[in-house]
Amino acid sequence: MYLTSALTSISMTDELFMKQALLQAEKAFDEDEVPVGAVIVVNNKIIARGYNQVEKLNDCTAHAEIIALTSAFNYLGSKYLMEGSIFITVEPCLMCAGALYWAKIGRIIYGAPDVKNGYLRITGSQSPFHPKTKLSKGLLQTECEELISSFFLKKR
Repeated sequence: MYLTSALTSISMTDELFMKQALLQAEKAFDEDEVPVGAVIVVNNKIIARGYNQVEKLNDCTAHAEIIALTSAFNYLGSKYLMEGSIFITVEPCLMCAGALYWAKIGRIIYGAPDVKNGYLRITGSQSPFHPKTKLSKGLLQTECEELISSFFLKKR
């Protein structure tokens, strides 16, 4: 794994949290799911984890972000995550972007872009997230891209 990031303003702690999201994505990979992982952090503590389980649950909404959000809401007993950060290995799709908007999450940090299914394909430069949400892209991008690429190479 590479220890450098495309972003210089990201802390070492952020890299550690993204590595935890990568571990979730590897679980998805091992279960023959599209390898996307997510962790939600509040006060420097992981409170929720998720990975894609679309095939396993036969549910097109069972994305890593949705599973992590549901777990975080249950853990906190709240429907908002204004103090939370989500670390996602791949750019969220529009559905997940909408869920993150409604959660009012404080920070979104993702690794690899998703030119086919990411929110940017639909919104362009317009942010679909809550106005107070801070967004960072490209954290451990190489590692995130390698995992997703190897999954689709295996499928071909």
